[in-house]
Amino acid sequence: MSASLSPALVAAFDPLSLTPFAVFLAVGAIAWLVLDVVTREKPRAEQRLDEFSGPARRRGQEAGRTGDTMTRVLEKATPALAKPLQSKNVAEATKLRNRLTQAGFRGESATTMFLGLKFAGLLAGLAAGGGIALLTTGFHQSSIYTCMVAAGLLFYLPDLAILFLGRKRKDAIFLGLPDALDLLVVCVEAGLGLDQALRKVSEEMKRTFPVICEEFGLSNLHLQMGRPRTEVLQDLGNRTGVDDLRALASILIQADKFGSSIAQALRVQSDSMRTRRKQIAEEKAAKTAVKLIFPLVIFIFPGIFVVLVGPAAITMMREMFPAMGANGG
Repeated sequence: MSASLSPALVAAFDPLSLTPFAVFLAVGAIAWLVLDVVTREKPRAEQRLDEFSGPARRRGQEAGRTGDTMTRVLEKATPALAKPLQSKNVAEATKLRNRLTQAGFRGESATTMFLGLKFAGLLAGLAAGGGIALLTTGFHQSSIYTCMVAAGLLFYLPDLAILFLGRKRKDAIFLGLPDALDLLVVCVEAGLGLDQALRKVSEEMKRTFPVICEEFGLSNLHLQMGRPRTEVLQDLGNRTGVDDLRALASILIQADKFGSSIAQALRVQSDSMRTRRKQIAEEKAAKTAVKLIFPLVIFIFPGIFVVLVGPAAITMMREMFPAMGANGG
């Protein structure tokens, strides 16, 4: 009897048949952990303090709670997810921190959230790619490749997002810096110090160039907190990753060190940046003709060829070919 039941037992415990159940259990466990983190109640002391707070404060907390739910979930869930990817090298951790700062993420938990998102993307890619491959093709070598590709794409997706946001932020700073320098020159020549001029620029140009105004406002805040001006200006250049802003910081440091005119240095830097921006625009315009060759050859020239040569070819086929056939016969 045991011999007759052995094939049934082997079929019941086949790894291929148990794979969908394992995927379902893994996804269910992850969902349960996320729900447990989100729905965890506050301590009783915090609940009593919320009850004694004013109605306006409670309404503000409720409005902010709906907008910051995802952020709180990430802050609570990412430390455990980011632990396998934490770098033991200080240089690599500093490099990652600079990348996130240049993209606009300066929070203390930015690195942890970034690494946690990468690890979560890896798990989601493995689960999604493996599930789709098992449902479509079954357990084969191609399904393993599909799972690996999906996991790799979702693992490197945060890196691509940070790269895109960093470039966009650098372009915004580069385009708004000449106008900000012009206003800075006006403020300095009007008698304001560099600290007051930075604060005035950050207030006046907040709607037109919010990124550079945010950087100037942060630098002004550091100056008000008592940091040396040299360190604040160097941090401004390194934090943004824009070469022109690094050059501006170096010029301001030298002007402050040697006692030269800050307004003249700012005016020269603004003129050089406008000249460089004009040269970049001219370079892009000169490259346009070369870039248009491929669309013209691939999409436009075939249509023009058909329109111009098509009627002549049809006429030749209708008149010359029958005549040639008659002469040959």
